[in-house]
Amino acid sequence: MDLTSVHHVAIIGTDYQRTREFYVDKLGFAVIRDTRRPEKGDCKLDLRLNGLELEVFIKPDAPKRPSYPEACGLRHLAFRVTDVPAVVAELAEKGIACEPIRTDDLTGEQMTFFFDPDGLPLELHG
Repeated sequence: MDLTSVHHVAIIGTDYQRTREFYVDKLGFAVIRDTRRPEKGDCKLDLRLNGLELEVFIKPDAPKRPSYPEACGLRHLAFRVTDVPAVVAELAEKGIACEPIRTDDLTGEQMTFFFDPDGLPLELHG
């Protein structure tokens, strides 16, 4: 079996403008493609940040997460950063609140969570 890496991660959002502003304008993802799919009743943003590709499907009628954060399926996305407090400060300047910084019990690294416009947990990990 020749699995060499993860190609992309796909998520669903409900509001195109808020989601695009969050991932592109605030987090710095670049737009690869912005595809309207009227036959499916959605649109799809393909985004890239360094080596990570994120497919964002915008479905205004998508159901909410059934529980927080332990719903079956994707639990959260984690971004590796070199300085957690510095990134938390940058996010705060952009109006994005983070949970208090804590230490990961297993790695000993600093970490915290923040949330996208639809409540998807996003982690910063040192």
